[in-house]
Amino acid sequence: MSMELSRWRLEKVHSTFLEGEKLLEIAFYSGAINRFYYAAFHAARALLATRQMDSSKHSGVISLFNREFVKPGLISKESGKTLNAAFNIRSEADYDDFTEFTLSECESMRESVKLLIIEVEKYIEKQKTV
Repeated sequence: MSMELSRWRLEKVHSTFLEGEKLLEIAFYSGAINRFYYAAFHAARALLATRQMDSSKHSGVISLFNREFVKPGLISKESGKTLNAAFNIRSEADYDDFTEFTLSECESMRESVKLLIIEVEKYIEKQKTV
């Protein structure tokens, strides 16, 4: 069941990431930031599903991701930083008044999140063969 849930969440990762790319194309930068964060968030939840772990809070998912995968070195520190940064930037995009983002900031987030997703997918794929 955990691998099935993990695969389902990975599908959600890809559709959410694609939404971010489409919003980026039409210069809806705050929306793109939101979708890229959620792609990273769903990737973290896909990884947690391999251990039958989850949290009802974003901070809980991030904490579990860092504790279970980043600290032991199973996932890079860079991916841990990406998830933390994406959460903070998404919060600004969604809740802070007068916050605007540039094309460059969005592209940077897209690339960081893409690397996190690739790393998570490789880890999950490796777990299938163990």
